Amino acid sequence: MTHSSRATSCRTIAKYATKAAECVGTLDRRINPLDDLTALPIRDHPRRLIAECQRLGALDELTDLRLAHWSHMLGFRGHFSTRSRHYSITIGSIRDERRDFARTEEITTGRLPLIDEDTVIVITNWEYAGKGLSLGDALLAAALTGVPLADPERHP
Repeated sequence: MTHSSRATSCRTIAKYATKAAECVGTLDRRINPLDDLTALPIRDHPRRLIAECQRLGALDELTDLRLAHWSHMLGFRGHFSTRSRHYSITIGSIRDERRDFARTEEITTGRLPLIDEDTVIVITNWEYAGKGLSLGDALLAAALTGVPLADPERHP
């Protein structure tokens, strides 16, 4: 496996491993080899990924990966945040890559100005708007709580 294909494989694994099982639509338990995949309460895409893990897990050259055993986690063994020592990529490095990509994307599309990384951008100013509830908020609070409204003159 080349470095490029390992990195691609690792990114794919990380994409699904960092999502909760319910978000991806897979199961939170191991799948028995005798289970009928079509009868499981999962969507088509995760079902195809699980089937592929089981198919690849049956290949002699991939048995040490135990893909079939971990097919319910799309072939990724262990807790989602453990790093794969086989591919030597960490969640932190993936997070850094995503952050850099998002920043570059925002700069190239003009949503973020090209500035030094240490510069702080102030997008808005805070100003004092007053104290207490507005008249509308006070009326709403009184209606919801059943507490009579105080003197309306006190709520300009």
